[in-house]
Amino acid sequence: MGGQAVVDGVMMRGSSTWAVAVRKPDGDIGVVVHDAANWSEKWSHWPLARGIATLAESLSLGFKALTWSAEQQLPEEDREKMGKGTTAATIGVAVLVFAGLFLVLPALAARGLNNSLSIGGSFWLHVVEGVIRLGFFMAYLLVIGRLPDIRRVFQYHGAEHKAIAAYENDVEVTPESAQRFTTEHVRCGTNFLLTVMVVSIVVFSFFGRPSLPLLILSRIVLIPVVAAIAYEVIRFAAGHMRWAWVRVAMKPGLALQRLTTREPTLDQLEVAIVSLRAVMTSEQRAEVDARIAA
Repeated sequence: MGGQAVVDGVMMRGSSTWAVAVRKPDGDIGVVVHDAANWSEKWSHWPLARGIATLAESLSLGFKALTWSAEQQLPEEDREKMGKGTTAATIGVAVLVFAGLFLVLPALAARGLNNSLSIGGSFWLHVVEGVIRLGFFMAYLLVIGRLPDIRRVFQYHGAEHKAIAAYENDVEVTPESAQRFTTEHVRCGTNFLLTVMVVSIVVFSFFGRPSLPLLILSRIVLIPVVAAIAYEVIRFAAGHMRWAWVRVAMKPGLALQRLTTREPTLDQLEVAIVSLRAVMTSEQRAEVDARIAA
């Protein structure tokens, strides 16, 4: 099971379906279920390639879930105005802002510091770039986390983690039972982003100190490579959390999740559980119901 927070709700992904549940303005819970594409499965036995395929599929699914959840908060007559063109433009702007703020700008800042302070070898220059990138990222999360709408999204992010934790720890999957779990989870996208930043230091260091045009181009072109390696790291860690050194290595990423999650309310956990149950197979649902009976 996996998922993400959306606008006033949670998207969950199961073995063969994905679902979105949201709290509508009238207080009811709306839910939609779709078959999962699973086209990335054919790459599942190919290291690195499977990471790129899985991330592309996840991003596509995530954008669809966000669009649907946003539409549910609008009056019926306004939903028609929110066409595919509007969504595509919003996504395009978001991608450009992300690339500029977290990839290009830290590289330019590190380059400027190097000209002023004469930082040592190219590896240390990339370390400085990575530290600046992480600083920008944390500052960004701290700022947007103060916005009421984003804070609510972070609460649903916490609800997603708690609902999945209840399911994976073989306890009753109810709001009250899920509430006692932590909002941290090793498979979280926040943990993945921190891993991306660390991996990028190593990958970018192979390119030394290129000219300014090549510097900017490399930061954008190498995104799939960095993401693919980071995916393999997270995949390995998720399957080896029983090892002490893996748990220690994952602690910074888990700690960073405190900036992207908030303690959810029972109402928000109810929404997350509706989404989670919607993607369960009949066998999984029967097993979960048996826990309550027991």
